[in-house]
Amino acid sequence: MHNPTADLAIRLARANFNRALAQSDLNAISAILAPHVTLITGTDSALLNGRKAQLLAWKREFAAPAALRTTYVRTTEAIIASEVEPIAMEQGAWQGVDAGGKVQASGTYAAKWRNLAANATQSRWVLEAEIFVTLK
Repeated sequence: MHNPTADLAIRLARANFNRALAQSDLNAISAILAPHVTLITGTDSALLNGRKAQLLAWKREFAAPAALRTTYVRTTEAIIASEVEPIAMEQGAWQGVDAGGKVQASGTYAAKWRNLAANATQSRWVLEAEIFVTLK
């Protein structure tokens, strides 16, 4: 179902997540992740269970020298909100770009979001799950 409010809120949350990745901002990333978030990586299908595990992985990623670091960007293509639960599915494309701007890897992803807001007039969408597939 198309829900313009959910669509906009999730797109803003995704933009904040992309910005946090580019700026190595673990606090901003943490605020967008549900405590029990699950991530399945695109190449080796490594499973990261929980906010703490994901933040540790990002901390290791951010520790690489800037010249050697890959920055990941997710680009939303579609959002489908549930008609019966405060959840939504995001689908899109992702890419990892090196410091010189060259794409190192790319593919597709799907993400499950949950609205934690107490009522329908507010929104606080958090990521519950993401799965990535490396295609290039």
